[in-house]
Amino acid sequence: MTCVCGLGETIEACCGRYLSGAERPPTAEALMRSRYAAYALGNVDYILESHDPERRDQVDRPSTERWSKEAEWLGLEVVSTEAGGADDAEGTVEFVAKYRLKRIAITHRERALFRKLDGRWYFVDGQEIAGPPVKKEGPKVGRNDPCPCGSGKKHKRCCGASAS
Repeated sequence: MTCVCGLGETIEACCGRYLSGAERPPTAEALMRSRYAAYALGNVDYILESHDPERRDQVDRPSTERWSKEAEWLGLEVVSTEAGGADDAEGTVEFVAKYRLKRIAITHRERALFRKLDGRWYFVDGQEIAGPPVKKEGPKVGRNDPCPCGSGKKHKRCCGASAS
């Protein structure tokens, strides 16, 4: 099975070795990828263990577990990293995580801060980065216009019914 973090390796050769506790992630990016894998695989214990010990009590375990298990995880893209190497004490990873929750596709972009304590990387905090504004393309469809989906119904009785 290919690792869900997106590197293309098997899960055992990639994030699985961190999730099992056999090894520790050597970089902030490796920890970021393994945390994504933990969310995708429902390994909430790993998510909590890899959270900064000073802030761990701020994590709502039931909500985290529910989100982890109810979401359909669609992919991870690491956009950039700053520091966070094996010899660094801190690092940041900017990433885009895609998932679907209750049939709604979500793209989450974040800049995450990681810190190394006693030789082990931890997630400290993240700041969500807003995406570009969504611009509707095409002509505006009025409520009484024919629905653009081709059903033959008025827009207000078809695709526009949920928008009202």
